[in-house]
Amino acid sequence: MKTPYPDVAIVGAYNTVQAKQLPQWTEPSLVLDAIRGALADAGLTPDDVDGVNVSTWVSQLSSRTVAQWFGGRPAWTGTSHPGIEAVLEAAAAIQSGQAETVVIATAQCGAYTERESTVVWTRPENEFVECWGLYTAAEFALMAQRHMHLYGTKREALSEVASAIRMNGAKNPEAVHFGREVSPREVEASRMVADPFRLLDCCITSEGGAAMVLTTKQRAKDLDVTPIQVLGGALDRQGMSYVTAPLWHRYGWVGRRAFELTCQQAGITHKDIDFAELYDPFSFEIIRQLEAFGFCKEGEGGDFVMDGRIRIDGEFPVATNGGIMSYSHAGVVQLLQKPLNAVLQLQGRLVPELTLHEPRIAIATNGGSGALFCDVMALGKEVA
Repeated sequence: MKTPYPDVAIVGAYNTVQAKQLPQWTEPSLVLDAIRGALADAGLTPDDVDGVNVSTWVSQLSSRTVAQWFGGRPAWTGTSHPGIEAVLEAAAAIQSGQAETVVIATAQCGAYTERESTVVWTRPENEFVECWGLYTAAEFALMAQRHMHLYGTKREALSEVASAIRMNGAKNPEAVHFGREVSPREVEASRMVADPFRLLDCCITSEGGAAMVLTTKQRAKDLDVTPIQVLGGALDRQGMSYVTAPLWHRYGWVGRRAFELTCQQAGITHKDIDFAELYDPFSFEIIRQLEAFGFCKEGEGGDFVMDGRIRIDGEFPVATNGGIMSYSHAGVVQLLQKPLNAVLQLQGRLVPELTLHEPRIAIATNGGSGALFCDVMALGKEVA
């Protein structure tokens, strides 16, 4: 299988407890639990770690500080934001020989204290938007409204997306919204937030941590794990998130070039991809990404998601753990959880109700149109 990272494998993936609030936890305790869990998952110890990329949102922990706590001795430290860009950076470090075993970890709790307001990271504080009261849901809503105007996208399609993803979370015992089944009708009955988004079209807010371990292909052979390969990945950054206006004609297809570069690197096409851990901040963003990536034509995403196609038993499942609509949205942690869940799904480690039949290749994404960036990566089960 083609890849720019033939000597790299993902061998550890771990999520801490996820909840609306974790008052008994701190960011340091969450990030340490995540690291220890991921290393145990891989069958490795802190002494094996020579590369670290760790950060937290509130306490602003650094890789060097946390490495001292858990016992790692890094010869390399990553600087990328936790998520797809951090995984790609770590893979490049291993491939180039700068490190052999890298742990990526992040955690977030204690940021959302003003419960009467939208969460703090959805309220940008700069002179171009703060004076207008603009917030994240409205930015993404503007993109959805424009798409609906141009292509006639129906409200029913948004409801189907939200229901499909939330039903995955309802089946996931580790999800914040475990057991909370949501039908399309219930989505449409929920209160309006930013037209066309109703409450259940929007992602949740929560707290938690996550970590991932990458190592060399040779080292992975000695471990009792199913190694997952980073097949390719690319970033698409087109503006300052929540500073530059989200104009459809400029940013509507953000992520397209990242997807195309990813497929070129991995030597894959649409038909090779079994499922997608698509970034799901709002229901419309799934429709947009499917069009931007060419799984259907522009303007046909609404029809594409209907008839159960993106549900767990459909032909192209998305956000199979419940996504950030139902599983968890712990600040920046959810960026890492997208590729992390692709790993767990490829390894067959989700509950039976959410486990796909022998998937081989997945894509994961971070970001979306309202944020003016969209990163993409492909992961595969076989290590070449």
